[in-house]
Amino acid sequence: MKRLLTFLCAICFATSLFAAELGDDGLHKAPWMRDTFKDLSEDLAEATAEGKRLMVLVEQRGCIYCKKMHEEVFVVPEIAQYIEDNYFVVQINMFGDVEVTDFDGTTLPEKDMVKRWGALFTPSIYFFPEDVGEGQSASQAVVANMPGAFGRWTTLNMLTWVVEKGYDGDEPFQKYHARKFEKQQG
Repeated sequence: MKRLLTFLCAICFATSLFAAELGDDGLHKAPWMRDTFKDLSEDLAEATAEGKRLMVLVEQRGCIYCKKMHEEVFVVPEIAQYIEDNYFVVQINMFGDVEVTDFDGTTLPEKDMVKRWGALFTPSIYFFPEDVGEGQSASQAVVANMPGAFGRWTTLNMLTWVVEKGYDGDEPFQKYHARKFEKQQG
């Protein structure tokens, strides 16, 4: 019984290290998020300089699915650490007014940029390559998009698939995930 209690306390402590709090804008703020000027070309350059991938996380105030991701998935120590080690994360408020500069130089408030990209769900996670072609917008450059809330294994496997550049290979994410999930359950 004492071991079980010690184990549960350790899990709670580890989870609290990666827990997100609500910011003044009503969005969850995780320790691995970056506070930038939201110029995607600059963010991509900084991510690449750090050896990380650029991930844009579109969320909104009061989103129950964003809450689920921040309270149940992103706090899993393995996932939080994987994001910290491999991703440069920029948060966009689906209904925000902060200006965002797209890769092609277009500057719009967050809410208008999100419309431009065609994001309909929160959370929506956009993953970008290390290099974006001149004149491309984010919606043209994105290598993978994860719309909505997913569980631990789907999220971890998507994060891994992007880092491994699975989008350049012959194995689509669904098959990659099925193969990895079988091993993760075994």
